[in-house]
Amino acid sequence: MGLVKINEELHEQVRAASAVMCRSINAQAEFWMKIGRLAEANPTLSFNEIVSQQLALASEDEGAVREAA
Repeated sequence: MGLVKINEELHEQVRAASAVMCRSINAQAEFWMKIGRLAEANPTLSFNEIVSQQLALASEDEGAVREAA
């Protein structure tokens, strides 16, 4: 784990979004970073498509864990 320096304005935006989304500030920042990374890697996908893909992958991973148990 490491530290990431961000400016105060962005920190306040993360704080506000984290309250709305019921996430910690760190979890909100991680979410934005993950979605941003995926958006850069898949420029033709919309936000909703990226989230749908991630939900599908998580469901597949959960199913595989259940089968292994």
